[in-house]
Amino acid sequence: MQLEVKKYLLDALDCAKAIEAFVEGKTFYDLRNDNLLRSAVYFQFTIIGEALTQMRGYDEATFDRITDSPRIVGFRNQIIHGYQGIRDTVTWQIIQKNLPILRIELEQLLAE
Repeated sequence: MQLEVKKYLLDALDCAKAIEAFVEGKTFYDLRNDNLLRSAVYFQFTIIGEALTQMRGYDEATFDRITDSPRIVGFRNQIIHGYQGIRDTVTWQIIQKNLPILRIELEQLLAE
């Protein structure tokens, strides 16, 4: 695996772990009502999406091995360009359901 690909995977993994740490012990209502928490979480999601976008330019096959990678990039684009349409309920579901899967996949790819 190319060094650049590993760097982007590591960036995405660091952000996934940061989000998990930010929301540990928190509830959906904390996300909705704490502007600092919301800002931190959404910023990390933008980095994840951008890292995967950049990595895709080096290694599309690895990009395709990440579950829902196009949707992850799409979520990044929505945060940046369509922020008014973001629903915290959907974001909370992503954090609870999809983020752990992404973290595991990133760890596995980096271990190869």
